[in-house]
Amino acid sequence: MNVVLDTNVLVSAMLSPGRKAYSILQSVFFGNFQLVYDFRIMDEYSKVLHYSKFGFDENDIADFLSPIREYGIQVVAHPIRNVAFSDESDRKFFEVAKASGAVLITGNIKHFPNDSIVMTVSDFYESFLSR
Repeated sequence: MNVVLDTNVLVSAMLSPGRKAYSILQSVFFGNFQLVYDFRIMDEYSKVLHYSKFGFDENDIADFLSPIREYGIQVVAHPIRNVAFSDESDRKFFEVAKASGAVLITGNIKHFPNDSIVMTVSDFYESFLSR
């Protein structure tokens, strides 16, 4: 199964090892799910993880981003113009998920259109990892 992780899921995983977001990311790294991204998503991941408010060490950031680049699937997503977003910066995640047939996992479901491909961290965890 292909998945796209909203940046808040990645940050949550780094801040709270052992919680649901971390378990999802760990499952990606173990090869249970295939992470899909594009250059815009990787740019945002890197930018946000480097925010001083998080205090992430450069090595920790590299430990999270390197496997994504190495084992994830990079795609080129076509623009989706007929869908409104309250936060335009979230559009790229939806476009990549649609282009790759992936599930989009987010902590902020209200930022995305009502679409079956969009799932909360808890819903995804309960559906695919809690068994």
